Amino acid sequence: SPVSWVKSFELKRRIMINSSYVSYFTLAAYFDTGLFKYLYFLLIMSFYIIIVCANLLLIVVICMNRSLHEPMYLFLCSLFVNELYGSTGLFPFLLVQILSDIHTVSAPFCFLQIFCLYTYGSVEFTNLAVISYDRYIAICYPLQYHVHMTSKKVIVLIAVTWSLPFVVVFVTTLLSSSLQLCGNIIDIVYCDNYSIIKLACYDTRVNNAYDLIAASLIVCVPVTVIFYTYIKILKVCFSGSKQTRQKAVSTCTPQLASLLNFSFGVSFEILQSRFDMSSVPNMLRILLSLYFPICQPIFNPVMYGLNMSKIRIILQIHSISNLVLNNTKVK
Repeated sequence: SPVSWVKSFELKRRIMINSSYVSYFTLAAYFDTGLFKYLYFLLIMSFYIIIVCANLLLIVVICMNRSLHEPMYLFLCSLFVNELYGSTGLFPFLLVQILSDIHTVSAPFCFLQIFCLYTYGSVEFTNLAVISYDRYIAICYPLQYHVHMTSKKVIVLIAVTWSLPFVVVFVTTLLSSSLQLCGNIIDIVYCDNYSIIKLACYDTRVNNAYDLIAASLIVCVPVTVIFYTYIKILKVCFSGSKQTRQKAVSTCTPQLASLLNFSFGVSFEILQSRFDMSSVPNMLRILLSLYFPICQPIFNPVMYGLNMSKIRIILQIHSISNLVLNNTKVK
């Protein structure tokens, strides 16, 4: 009836007016864990310390050793910097929320965290694509490697790896922050862009269309590059000598493992944000949503530190020299 329509319109209008005063978001995924919160705090703190130490160690090793000033190791250094960036955008926030009794976050900080986590994920994909391109040139065109991979090109590739995701995600965050919201409760343990979009009072087709284009640009394109380059690498491996195959496997295994690990975590996060996951236990949903921002920053330094022979040898030499030096001081 006209009366009910008017009442409905008036109610929606009031909600939209009140939405302009949304200054914080409530993170509904947190629940009371009692004294276990101190155990979770120590666990998350331990993960963060391991991530910072492992990635910082490899960054210092690459920067301080001239033998590692090669394109591949510079791209790896960029990857390790990204792990520090992404984990810093999440871990301090989680530590505060675990100990807090009220799980709220201010709107500006929430959008800042969205920007940090989304740029982290985007840079991860583009960085892995650049590493795969580098391996493609090194294995498929070894004699022309230094012609293709000049110092200038390395700088340009690293600059594009970081600048393109930052621009794309900045627009995503700007579009989301300009939405008029009809609520402030998000069912997750950290700020997520799609969770904010779902709170919008009106049609969000512009946001959804842009997010689709952005995802194609910073996820689909890098993944396509990665698969194309590794198919070419595999063709060369099967047609080459045993030594060529061994070299290709030793250098490509960490990149492929890293891509699969990260893709698994991101895929679950996308599924969770867009589909009803209420049938999945709350604790399992929280653990899986934290998989990509926690496991990837640990996974990469372990994979590259243990599998890349040059890095492993330098770390062993430093360990032995430090051990000898300490023994000498004791004597």
